Amino acid sequence: MQVTQKSSEGLSREYHVTIPKEHLAGRLDTKLNEIKGQVHLKGFRPGKAPVSFLKKMYGQSLMGELIQEEMQAAQAKALEGVQPAMQPHPHVKDDDVQAALKGEADLEYDIHVEVLPEFEPADLSALKLERMVADVDDAEVDEELRKLAEQNRSYDEKDGAAEEGDRVVIDFLGKLDGEPFDGGKGEDQTLELGSGQFIPGFEDQLVGVTAGEEKTITVTFPEDYQAENLAGKEATFDVTVKEVRAPGEATVDDDMAKNLGLDDLDALKARVRESIEGRYQGQSRLHMKRRLLDVLDEKHDFDLPPAMVKAEFEQIWQQVQSQELDEEDKSKSEDELREEYQRIAERRVRLGLVLAEIGKRAEVDVPQEDMTRALQMQAMQYGMPVQQLAKIYQERPEMLAQLRAPIFEDKVVDHIVANAEVTERKVSKDEIMAEPDGEDVSDAGGEGASTEDAAEA
Repeated sequence: MQVTQKSSEGLSREYHVTIPKEHLAGRLDTKLNEIKGQVHLKGFRPGKAPVSFLKKMYGQSLMGELIQEEMQAAQAKALEGVQPAMQPHPHVKDDDVQAALKGEADLEYDIHVEVLPEFEPADLSALKLERMVADVDDAEVDEELRKLAEQNRSYDEKDGAAEEGDRVVIDFLGKLDGEPFDGGKGEDQTLELGSGQFIPGFEDQLVGVTAGEEKTITVTFPEDYQAENLAGKEATFDVTVKEVRAPGEATVDDDMAKNLGLDDLDALKARVRESIEGRYQGQSRLHMKRRLLDVLDEKHDFDLPPAMVKAEFEQIWQQVQSQELDEEDKSKSEDELREEYQRIAERRVRLGLVLAEIGKRAEVDVPQEDMTRALQMQAMQYGMPVQQLAKIYQERPEMLAQLRAPIFEDKVVDHIVANAEVTERKVSKDEIMAEPDGEDVSDAGGEGASTEDAAEA
């Protein structure tokens, strides 16, 4: 086997591979002699079948396996000392493979690969970051307690007509053109009037009903309704009102705290304050992380593997095309949008490589317990057993990499923050809770900017 480098331009490398037919023929003869004693053929005693006969029977299939082995070995040899950015691409012609299978010619082909750039990450100790902090005032704690009281207050049966804010217990049967439709039936459904749980117009027509009343209401499903057979259609619902319940008084007191499993109101207030502080801290970290990514982007400038950028751009562009554009983007041409999202793709790839290199040098790892916790959260979102989802991830390594990538990214960010100079700035609630500008590297979820993949390369 001969592997020679044909070209080296930027981050692109091309290698030429020659696997001589004599080498393949010799390996095939060796393989046939190895299996000679293991093959049992009719008309021959065990181990006595001629190699020429075995070659006729099994030669081509064995040669196919040997060619695969040789190609894998050639790729490994070509990539010695090289960090590929993405999977190398061998350019092999079918006719050449067929000739090699028959032992008629050498197998010659090229391997193209893009390599990861070499660069020196910025000095982390020289980075200056700002952490927002905000105080939790008593008024905000009181507002949260009021919301809790409203959410946990009791609803008592009433004899009068239902008002907005009341709850009704109903049976209903939906019909299209007088015929019931799938999914249009419900029994003992509790509905809070004014909550917007049902399609527009449904709840409004139940204001004023009383327990025991039967009523037919008419509504029109939205044009974008998820069930295509109902979208934009007018339907009727035969409704039987079983109960009308009015909300009780929302009282913030020790009893409410005890109903929530705490000793008293003071303990509940402390718990609510901790919860708000946790939200502030989470938002503060998000602001600092976005600013950190901006700083890292500013401090690093190196060539990017075109294939990684292309993969990232295609993933972003697919997302753009699958959702409605915001008002600002609607005024732009497709060329302008492509240019803008191309820059975003380049930023994501650059930051992914920077974070990967920093994480690699710091030996940042993702513990199994973090992966298990992320898997459990995914299972809850998908509404499926953890074991079932885990099996899917095991069968699809790219999904596992996507699950790991944001965890790895966060751990690298934690490492950077721990080594940077961080100062605190007191801000208002509105400022700390505002949505940060920019985006995380892992927001894309695509293969192009996977910090974990780059770190393992």
